[in-house]
Amino acid sequence: MVEERLKLEPDVQKILQCIDNKRNFLLSGGAGSGKTYSLVQVIRQVIAENQTAKVACMTYTNAAVKEIEERVNHTNLNVSTIHDFLWDNIKHFQKELKSAIIALANDEGSKISIDEGNLIPADFFDDCEEGIQYKEYLKLKEGIISHDELLIIANYLFEKYPKLNKIVKDKYQFIFIDEYQDTNKAVVDIFLNHFKKSKKQNIIGFFGDAMQSIYDDGIGNLDEYKGDATDKVIEVKKAKNRRNPRKVIDLANRLRTDGIVQEPSVDENAPNMTDGQVKEGSILFIHSPNENLSAVKQYLTGNHCWHFENAQETKELNLTHNLIADKAGFRALMDIYDSDPVLRLKSDILSKIKYNKKNNKPEIEIAENDSFDVVVDKFKLKNRQRQLKKDILLQDPTSAELYQQLKDRPFSDVRKIYLTKDALIDDKKQDEEDENKKGSKRDNLIKHLFKIQNNIVLYKTGRYNEFLRATDYRDKITRIADKRKLKNNIDSLVNVGDKTIEEVINDAQEKGICLIDDKLEHFKAKNEYLYNRVKGVQFSEFQKLYDYLEGKTPFSTQHKTKGTEFNNVLVILDNGGWNNYNFQNLFLNSGTQSVIKRTQNIFYVCCTRTKDNLAVFYQNPSQQVIDNATEWFGVNNVIKI
Repeated sequence: MVEERLKLEPDVQKILQCIDNKRNFLLSGGAGSGKTYSLVQVIRQVIAENQTAKVACMTYTNAAVKEIEERVNHTNLNVSTIHDFLWDNIKHFQKELKSAIIALANDEGSKISIDEGNLIPADFFDDCEEGIQYKEYLKLKEGIISHDELLIIANYLFEKYPKLNKIVKDKYQFIFIDEYQDTNKAVVDIFLNHFKKSKKQNIIGFFGDAMQSIYDDGIGNLDEYKGDATDKVIEVKKAKNRRNPRKVIDLANRLRTDGIVQEPSVDENAPNMTDGQVKEGSILFIHSPNENLSAVKQYLTGNHCWHFENAQETKELNLTHNLIADKAGFRALMDIYDSDPVLRLKSDILSKIKYNKKNNKPEIEIAENDSFDVVVDKFKLKNRQRQLKKDILLQDPTSAELYQQLKDRPFSDVRKIYLTKDALIDDKKQDEEDENKKGSKRDNLIKHLFKIQNNIVLYKTGRYNEFLRATDYRDKITRIADKRKLKNNIDSLVNVGDKTIEEVINDAQEKGICLIDDKLEHFKAKNEYLYNRVKGVQFSEFQKLYDYLEGKTPFSTQHKTKGTEFNNVLVILDNGGWNNYNFQNLFLNSGTQSVIKRTQNIFYVCCTRTKDNLAVFYQNPSQQVIDNATEWFGVNNVIKI
């Protein structure tokens, strides 16, 4: 085993030494350092040296789960998302789960609420036949918890029941957490605090990068847990960068604040190497007084040979999906799911109800059969200019038409209508057969449209066996005439012209390309308002959304691109209306420190996606921003368009 260890990377050898000394550890490595490669090496070596031990590895996404499973592939390894790991280890303790939820609901300081302001009795869940369940959505009165509640409840259980810590430590002698910086503090609390309640020995290992912490609910760093004391976590730093060229590494090092100074890897197989030499790469700060993005792309294409039509080679990174919707061509769908004016008014009413209750204000009485319109008139909500929000809404013909659809429906029904852009643009992959895994948040209408387009793509790319399995054509292709008919049917769906989404759904049903199933029928019945809005949108717009989510366009959000890499990266420095980010303050190092830190991290993630060339575009910067950009990028790399 000693000889095998000597063949491993130095940082992996240091981790194995921590394990020998029965110490928890943290591998910190910047972008492109090969943290996942180190994680896989550690797992393989631990299994080789501890052949009866069980190893749990948790990561942030199902895609990462699949990648690690494929690279290790051992029966002693259990790879899952953090949420699935926690649920698998507490779901059988139904009595304790019910008690925990009730106790938390009755705690004013808890974020869990079943019936706001009212005490929940101990027998509340006695009639809950299926027990407490974990799903994508939240219905606490029915015993259904979602992602956020799971973390709170799990933390409570591991704190209250020390035996639960022993059970999990008995089951897994090694627990490794990938992308630890995105892990909720409640989860870290379980492994580094509550686990101490059991004297059973096991090793907890963390892998990640504090500078790539870009989600507000992540712990960010383990600074409070690090140290040389036996109950602390030992940090192992990984300084090599295999992905980025030298100039990008130098820029990225300016942004790092954790003491890690990255240096180029000289591994000949690394992406940052060419002909045995470290690539220099290029970094550009491009600015313009106008929103002149087309001119920026023309400059990069003409002067630096960028190819924006190649989505695998070049990416344009924006802060939000909303900033991309116009460019990628799915604005109507985004507005339906993310900017419904009538449902915004409904949300304002619900917020007012909650505000009145919390602040002991007189409550406005809502009768059981009150229509939405009646309730709107009862509340008379106004904007800051003291105009009635209803009047403003009705002045717009489109909004007025939507209001007409809901005005006479019971308020009790309208208040249940809930739209989220995640149901449209969430891109988490999920195996349809695996009901235990929590997957995509897309709703069943969008999933059905994806099935239609997927089947079209299967046929157009020559994957005929997969196409036949997925459609109603398995036993229908017996003659040349059948093949000709199928081709005509597919062509009519590919070239949809101005056909609406509903027309294509019905067309795909009639032609056997994608049959309407119970899930879609149930969706239409349960979500009539949403379906009526979506069905009239042109299917060609959905096809553009499909291409965007499948990575076939040059566009991506700055959050979504994490973990990926491209030859050329263009970063659009636009806050997108988010107060959480401010690129000007980043360059000037002014303003709220939390905003600077958040912006610094997202900018670091964006810059380090490139294997060759980086360009950032800033519209109408101040002279001070230009001066600081000149210091960061170099005087010859600041370009005015």
